[in-house]
Amino acid sequence: MWEYEHAVETSAAAGEVWRWWADVTSWSTWNAGVVDAVIDGDFAAGTAFTMTGPDGDAIRMTLAEVAPGERFVDVMDGGDFTVRTEHRLEPLDGGRTRVVYRTEISGPAAGHVGPELGPAITADFPDVLDALVRRAEKG
Repeated sequence: MWEYEHAVETSAAAGEVWRWWADVTSWSTWNAGVVDAVIDGDFAAGTAFTMTGPDGDAIRMTLAEVAPGERFVDVMDGGDFTVRTEHRLEPLDGGRTRVVYRTEISGPAAGHVGPELGPAITADFPDVLDALVRRAEKG
């Protein structure tokens, strides 16, 4: 298995961060790595969505878990490997929030695919989280 985690703290309330996460069609307004995002239904476990990056590649994923206001997990099935990303909100003292992205690549090909694909997927996590919390802090 390959794994990576990045977190930031923000003065934004967890509910404000959640609002931007749950509005999939708005992701391109704060995430430079997303040109378009389309969801096939409600922001709920089992719903599929497609994210298109600046290179034009569309990636199909499924919301595997959704705990409103707390966390969601998306999964991309690569056949002999699976990319699972958890997006988590942790309350901190003083009304602050810790925002966490954690990616795991597992499956039979993870030992080969993970070290190559993992860093490519997660390289922008610091920038994405910074942009997300800046957007959430604005309200």
